[in-house]
Amino acid sequence: MPEQTRGGPLRDVRIIDVTTTFMGPYCTALLANWGADVVKVEAPGGDVLRYIGDVRDLGLGPVFINANRGKRSVVLDLKIDSGRQAFAELVGGADVLVHNLRPKAAERLGVTAENLIGVNPRLLLCALAGFGKAGPYAGRAAYDDVIQAACGLAATQGGRDGAPEYIRSAVADKVMGVFGAAAVLAALHGRSNTGVGGEFEVPMFEAMTAFTLLEQQGEWVYDPPLGPSGYPRTESPHRRPCKTSDGFLAVMIYTDAQWKAFFDEIGQPELAADPRFRSIRERTIHIDELYGLVNEQMALRTTAEWQRVFDEAHIASGAINTIPNLFTDPHLIETGFFESVDHPVAGPLRLARPPIRLAGDGGTLRHTPSLGEHTVEILREAGLDENAIDGLLADKAAIQWRKDV
Repeated sequence: MPEQTRGGPLRDVRIIDVTTTFMGPYCTALLANWGADVVKVEAPGGDVLRYIGDVRDLGLGPVFINANRGKRSVVLDLKIDSGRQAFAELVGGADVLVHNLRPKAAERLGVTAENLIGVNPRLLLCALAGFGKAGPYAGRAAYDDVIQAACGLAATQGGRDGAPEYIRSAVADKVMGVFGAAAVLAALHGRSNTGVGGEFEVPMFEAMTAFTLLEQQGEWVYDPPLGPSGYPRTESPHRRPCKTSDGFLAVMIYTDAQWKAFFDEIGQPELAADPRFRSIRERTIHIDELYGLVNEQMALRTTAEWQRVFDEAHIASGAINTIPNLFTDPHLIETGFFESVDHPVAGPLRLARPPIRLAGDGGTLRHTPSLGEHTVEILREAGLDENAIDGLLADKAAIQWRKDV
């Protein structure tokens, strides 16, 4: 497959990516999907995410491949003066810098607004933080598990009386990647009006708390509270994929008309007029009884039989896919969701295409980079001459990847 031909609405935007693990790389990967030239600046050891699941010891683990496609990699040691000076040259030609360094580390490495916006007054500096800098938790370490717990998600997963549980996905990191990308886009639009850069933070705790409270705040939205927190439908122990006589099916019966159709189908049309179920307000109050009834009825027929019923009634329903099932899902196949990629180091890969395709998108995404694959190329673009680059390489302030090394 040819290298990236940069199309999309961000094709004229250069982003310096000083992030590691999940949240930051996912943020900048979304921006790369829309055409941004994302330059990933890595320490000599590389992003730790390179080595998670890296069964072939290539520095190209599966999560890293997915979270860093479309980027270029430059290795600079920001603990060395010459490395920091070269970094400042890169920043001088950039539109955005995204980092997820804790405050003290950012100061030690010179990745601060005071150092960098002076070099480039149009620079937008996005700090992805665990906790906002104005509060007592500022500077604390934060990973997905910690934030799931802090923002109330883990307690919510435990149900009304159960022990807290994590969602079995790095959901906080991934949601925060989306928050970060949205913040960068908003900042770019703002700068198009003012011409002036600036620094802003995207704090995980605050953003994920807002995310959780959308429906889980419940009656605590009123001051004083008029009842319990939580969202009754998601708290019901009967809210789960429904077991049919031969498998499972996800179903969401929602409107008055849909519930009437379901009650008719199970031979209990009188339930549509039952005071417990005749409106969405009453159904929410009695959601445990209602979902219990649905689960009882679903067990009496096959998955295919119920799917036909729900399709005819325009009720949302669908299969329970495993991860391997996704690769043979007929809808994803028909829409061209997956593509085969021949990576120059990792070999044949099967990857998801960017799911959102905007006007002006075109060409292909650059392959996920090996550590330091583009170091010399990027330093040249930043205006460093060959003597300066050779000096950086000799001092180990910069490292260029070699395929045969």
